[in-house]
Amino acid sequence: MEITAFDFTLSQSFLIASSLTFLSLLLALLTLRPKSPKPNLTVHSSTPTEAATETITCRCCCSCNGEIESGYSTDSLTAEERYLNGGGEAEEMVVEKQTGASMMEQLVPEITTHALSYLDYPSLCRLSMTNSLMRKAANDDNAWKALYHKDFTLEQDTVTPVNGWKAYYAATRAIVNANTEFFNIIRERSVQAMSQLWLNADYVKCTHASGENFSGYNAVIQSWLFAFNWEQGLEFQVRDVRARVLTDMAWVTMKMYVVEMDNGPFNVTNVFEFLNGRWYLVHHHCSVMVLDGEVDQQLMHA
Repeated sequence: MEITAFDFTLSQSFLIASSLTFLSLLLALLTLRPKSPKPNLTVHSSTPTEAATETITCRCCCSCNGEIESGYSTDSLTAEERYLNGGGEAEEMVVEKQTGASMMEQLVPEITTHALSYLDYPSLCRLSMTNSLMRKAANDDNAWKALYHKDFTLEQDTVTPVNGWKAYYAATRAIVNANTEFFNIIRERSVQAMSQLWLNADYVKCTHASGENFSGYNAVIQSWLFAFNWEQGLEFQVRDVRARVLTDMAWVTMKMYVVEMDNGPFNVTNVFEFLNGRWYLVHHHCSVMVLDGEVDQQLMHA
């Protein structure tokens, strides 16, 4: 049989490829083979009656400076130190580093607070219910302070709430909601709802935009009954709402703009009292803001 040069070249290439494949597999097996070097232990013992003093020479890169003092058990070493000394596997070290670690934990507090400042009130509450780490981050006082300034006002930056900014935010939110309910009742012209919003006490007072002042619960509710029956429905907007909350008292100032009137906004002040688990309205004052051009006319009329 005649062997051509082409067949010889093909056989030679096959042998070379087989050899390279075998060498690659051998290197791979050597690389994956676990290495377990034994630690170099040097034990120094004193007299038999005295306790043995052990000095373990450490070959790791930890902070033991090459030696482990007497009475120090290798069981107290971390997984990383045991692996560097030949007493454990690499998987133990990786698992220990990953346990409990999260992106939120690794962020510095300033960055965490800044990230949470983009959340609104419901989102921050939902975040606190996910797990313990998120609850700790969501309950941070600085996060609630930033949320308060974003949703309400910067005027109270120097205030230090007794129960923290989270409780102060919740109380302010409750006051703002009660104040919003007051104006919704005016739009709906509901005397029954208005009577439930006011505290049934003889010291409550109400001053309407007409200048009439009413004192006592019954007189105040009668004034609203007269106003709802006499006045037509007005379209208005409430702006510049500012709330201040104490322990059981709170007041809200704002401006009310009536669409059909061009004589400027009304200055409105509402005072609330916390009693039996809810906020009640105890004082209402409304007066029209006099424009600069009308000051002389008002003085001459007076």
